[in-house]
Amino acid sequence: MADRPTLEDLVRLQGERVRALKQQKASAEQIEEEVAKLLKLKAQLGPDEGKQKFVLKTPKGTRDYSPRQMAVREKVFDVIISCFKRHGAEVIDTPVFELKETLTGKYGEDSKLIYDLKDQGGELLSLRYDLTVPFARYLAMNKLTNIKRYHIAKVYRRDNPAMTRGRYREFYQCDFDIAGQFDPMIPDAECLKIMCEILSSLQIGDFLVKVNDRRILDGTFAVCGVPDSKFRTICSSVDKLDKVSWEEVKSEMVGEKGLAPEVADRIGDYVQQHGGVSLVEQLLQDPKLSQNKQALEGLGDLKLLFEYLTLFGIADKISFDLSLARGLDYYTGVIFEAVLLQPPAQAGEEPLGVGSVAAGGRYDGLVGMFDPKGRKVPCVGLSIGVERIFSIVEQRLEALKEKVRTTETQVLVASAQKKLLEERLKLISELWDAGIKAELLYKKNPKLLNQLQYCEEAGIPLVAIIGEQELKDGVIKLRSVASREEVDVRREDLVEEIRRKTSQPLCIC
Repeated sequence: MADRPTLEDLVRLQGERVRALKQQKASAEQIEEEVAKLLKLKAQLGPDEGKQKFVLKTPKGTRDYSPRQMAVREKVFDVIISCFKRHGAEVIDTPVFELKETLTGKYGEDSKLIYDLKDQGGELLSLRYDLTVPFARYLAMNKLTNIKRYHIAKVYRRDNPAMTRGRYREFYQCDFDIAGQFDPMIPDAECLKIMCEILSSLQIGDFLVKVNDRRILDGTFAVCGVPDSKFRTICSSVDKLDKVSWEEVKSEMVGEKGLAPEVADRIGDYVQQHGGVSLVEQLLQDPKLSQNKQALEGLGDLKLLFEYLTLFGIADKISFDLSLARGLDYYTGVIFEAVLLQPPAQAGEEPLGVGSVAAGGRYDGLVGMFDPKGRKVPCVGLSIGVERIFSIVEQRLEALKEKVRTTETQVLVASAQKKLLEERLKLISELWDAGIKAELLYKKNPKLLNQLQYCEEAGIPLVAIIGEQELKDGVIKLRSVASREEVDVRREDLVEEIRRKTSQPLCIC
C-alpha cells in the first residue's frame, strides 16, 4: 500500500480530474466512475488523527458584512455623519482597548460584560464597552473643558446576543457628545433634536423618545423609602419595565434585592406614569417629590427642556417616562431613549415600543473620575444603535425586493468592435484622472451584449462606447442603461456630461 503523502497526492489529482470533467460537462457515467475512484482513494487514506476538523464560522455574536450589507451600512452612516457635521461636531478616535482600570467601576451591573484581555507586556487591558468612558478619559488626559465631538467605532460586550434582533458582541456605536459648561438644557435639547433628525431621515418608521432624569429617579426612590445603598440596583430593575410587567419588576425588587413590598408599591405608583410637560407640572406639585431637592431640580430642568423642544418642533416626539432608568452608573441628569413604535392592533390602543434604536443622557461626573484634581467637565451625549437600524433597513429592502447597488461606478467603458482594448484603456485612464468612477471588463475583445448585461446586473447607469467610427469622428457614444438612449458626445465634453447625468441626491435605497 502507498504511503500517506503519495495517497494524498493521488486524492488531490483525482479530485482535480473530477472537477475538470464537471466543467467540461462530461457524461454522467464518466463522472460517476471517476468519483467512485476518488472515494476509494479517500477510503484508503483514512482519517488523519493529527488533524482536527475545522469549522468555518464567525465567532459567536459577530457577523461578516456582504457587499450589499456594506452598501446599506455606508448609506446609514452617511445620513448620521452628515447630521453630526451639520451640528458642528468634530471627529475623534480612541484605541479599541483601554487599561482595565479605566473601564472598571463605570458601568454598574453591566461591568460583568466587559471583555478582559490577557496580560500583554505588563498592562491589564480590556476591550472598550462603549465610546463614552474612553471619551471622558480623553478629555481628562488632554485637559479639555469644551468640545463637541462625534465618534463612530466598534465596541465589545461579553453578552448572550440575540443577533436576529440586531444585538451582537461586536458592534458599531455612533456617538455625539457636547462637553463644557453651558446654560441648562440647551445642549441637551440639541442632542434630542439630532436624534429626531437622524431617525426621521432614515425613514425606519414611527418613533418615540422617552425622557427622564436621574435626579427625579433618585428623589423618587428617596421619598419612597429606598435605602441609599440600593439606589443603583433598584434603578436597574426599573429599567426593565419596557420589557417585562410591573409585577415581575416588583418581584425582583422584593425577592432578589430585599426591598420591602410597601416600598416597591410606592415606587410603582410613580414609575408607571408617562406623559408630557403637564406630567412634569403635576409632579412639581406632588407633596412628597416637591420636598426633595434632587427631584425638584430635575423636574425644573425637564420643564425648561420641554420649552426648548417645543421651539425645535419636536415636543410631539418626546414622552416624559418615569420608568426610564438607563442602567449605566455614570448618568447624573437628563436621560433619554428612542424606541420604534409598532402600530396599534386595535383602534384606540396606544402604539407599542418594539425596541431601542438610540439613547443617551447627561454625565457630569465622569470626566472628574479621571482627573487627578477631580475637575468636572459637564457632558451630555447620545448614541445611535446602528446595528438594529441596519437590520431594519435590510429587512425593509428585502420586503420591497429592492436592488441595492454595491458599487458607485458611474460609467462602464465599452467597445463595439474587436481590437479596441488600447483605446478603452486610454479612455478609462482619462476618466479616472478626472475623478470619474469607471470600470471596464477585463477582456481584450468582450462582446457588446456582455458589457451591457454587466451594467444592468451591477446597476451602472451609463456606458461609454468606443467604436471605429466614433474614433474617426472624435466622439464617444454615451448610452443610458435604463432608457437605452444613446447620444454622441465630444470626447472633451465627456467628463462633464457623465457628471451631469449621474448627479443625484443621497438616499437610503
